Amino acid sequence: MRVSLYQWNSLITVVESGGYAQAGARLHKSQSTLTYAIQKLEETLGLKVFEIKGRKAVLTPQGELLYRRGKALVDEAARLERAAGELARGWEPEIRLAVEVVFPTWLLLECLAEFARERPDTHVELYETVLGGNEEMLAQRRVDLAIGPRVPPGFLGDVLMSVKFTCLAAPSHPLHALGRELGLDDLRGHRHLLLRDSGAARTQSAGGWQNERRWTVTNKATWIRAAVLGLGFAWYPQDSVREEIEAGTLKPLPLREGAERVGNLYLMYADRDAAGPGTRGLAEIIRARVRVACRERQE
Repeated sequence: MRVSLYQWNSLITVVESGGYAQAGARLHKSQSTLTYAIQKLEETLGLKVFEIKGRKAVLTPQGELLYRRGKALVDEAARLERAAGELARGWEPEIRLAVEVVFPTWLLLECLAEFARERPDTHVELYETVLGGNEEMLAQRRVDLAIGPRVPPGFLGDVLMSVKFTCLAAPSHPLHALGRELGLDDLRGHRHLLLRDSGAARTQSAGGWQNERRWTVTNKATWIRAAVLGLGFAWYPQDSVREEIEAGTLKPLPLREGAERVGNLYLMYADRDAAGPGTRGLAEIIRARVRVACRERQE
């Protein structure tokens, strides 16, 4: 490179500070030093970066382009230095996270957003799993951290939160039209909507008891939308269908028994002793955010 990062940074600081004097104060350099750095940049590239208009130096069209590209270059260099510093202190460059799809999406994104504010340069690889997929990824060490409904053999986990499932269908569904309490025989005659196990074996399906008449899908949004359209019923995690319940597009079925179910989600490390500070920090953010959300839900 013929132009140094120092020269690019000088140009950017002059532009963003509004002049050489202000930029010199920010960089603790004299005005003449900055002027020389930018003159050398212009000589090296063979074009003018600034032009005088009235009593003020403004960017030329070529200077505008160089400012934008130079800023991206300097910002990336700064990120590279931060990343190197974190690696030197033991921070991992990437964290792999498997999360059961029944974990509230809004809460997961809040956790990741808080982590991103603290560690913007750490790459997070998120896998949204169903039942066996979570256990598989842990067992194969394909993730560093997992949130799932079961702790597989050989692992330890803490209860993170309870999830309540409610049997729901659209208000227009024929089961609601019966106008009475429902039993198992009533459900057998209608389509049961299920979410497919994301594990390779695919031995299980999320969604409660399985009817002979059923559809099994792979996407949570499709699973919910199918019920909204009156295509079947299912046991849904309440946090995932809160908007549909409030809007009246999904309504609890009046079952004599089994209308609601409760399951636990566990937070698990693939290897607690080998977990880096980033993985442990993300785990603490998740725990703290979940505690607040559960407390607010109880209130």
